[in-house]
Amino acid sequence: MVETQVLKVYVLLLKQDDPDKCTAAKLARFGFAKALFRIRQIPRDSLVLNPMADRLILPNDRNRGSVVAIDCSWEKAQAELSRRHPGIGRRLPTLLAANPTSYAKKDKLSSAEALAAASFIVGYRETAEKLLSLFKWGNTFLTLNRELLDAYSTAGSEEELSEIESQFF
Repeated sequence: MVETQVLKVYVLLLKQDDPDKCTAAKLARFGFAKALFRIRQIPRDSLVLNPMADRLILPNDRNRGSVVAIDCSWEKAQAELSRRHPGIGRRLPTLLAANPTSYAKKDKLSSAEALAAASFIVGYRETAEKLLSLFKWGNTFLTLNRELLDAYSTAGSEEELSEIESQFF
């Protein structure tokens, strides 16, 4: 499938992690994502990935055209992600991390993994693969989660997505 539209990818860099291990900073450095440094820079109509959001991301969120990862330390995530942000908050369904720090842990995704998962679910599979291509473990993320991502990307509602999720976990 050829993607005719382009998904705009943004990262809000809060600079709380080791810059050498920051996947969001690497995406921005290589031009795969646009770096944002202030909350008010988040485009109002974009999907903002937030594990504390009320709603799950769905394939029909594709029409938003952009996705944002808020890159912060897991230790500070609760405080950072409970703040109000512009955009449309969405959380990802359960997935397994492939990054070396959190390998095979549920829901401990790096920013790059989260952006790739969101891209995949809303129908931008090539974008997901491109984002992950920067990392040695990137293809492992897709291998670990392929069946889940394929299933999640067909869900027509949050109820259906939750049902798919419960079949796996």
